Amino acid sequence: MSKETLPNSFEESLKELEQIVRRMESGGQDLDRSIADYERGMALKALCEKRLNEAKLKVEKIVKSADGKVKTEPFNEV
Repeated sequence: MSKETLPNSFEESLKELEQIVRRMESGGQDLDRSIADYERGMALKALCEKRLNEAKLKVEKIVKSADGKVKTEPFNEV
């Protein structure tokens, strides 16, 4: 996977981000690799946040009104 190409799925992005974090936490990399991993990690983090926000906008909750009818409405965090 090239530096410019990001994974297609949230799960792939998160998995790669976790691998980068483990590598960086190990401390066994040279400076250039650490910088490249940091930049890639920031891009993956932004992509994951974007996809989570998009998913959040799509989530609806099912509610039952006082008259017994079932409907959906946007999910709002408390």
